Amino acid sequence: MGKDDRPPSLDELGERLRVAREHQAAGRGKGDLTGGPGGMSGLGWAFRIGVEMVSALAVGVGIGLLLDWWLGTGPWFLVVFFLLGAGAAILNVFRAAMGYGLAVGYRKPGEDAAGKAKNSDAGAQTKGRQGER
Repeated sequence: MGKDDRPPSLDELGERLRVAREHQAAGRGKGDLTGGPGGMSGLGWAFRIGVEMVSALAVGVGIGLLLDWWLGTGPWFLVVFFLLGAGAAILNVFRAAMGYGLAVGYRKPGEDAAGKAKNSDAGAQTKGRQGER
């Protein structure tokens, strides 16, 4: 392996990453109407909220209609599952607005298992270890 075949140094790699991140950040600002969580544009955010609300209500109403048709109970299951679908829609919108569901385990990035923000000081780490025992 000759001198010209060496991989680029870490400094060069760091510089390339910095330039790429700046380019990405500059491109993210273009076309954003309000900006939602996860770098989503405002229009994309509005469509996501609308789709989540309509789909939760549609599933609830569909289950209610099917149960009423199958059991012949009139509008009772329709009313119950409409309310359950509305509750699910509100919960989905809340989760989306708070950023839950964007990370594995419905935790915001930067939180530990207890849901608290991670601290870099040694005292917080010691308290966390004592709580795990």
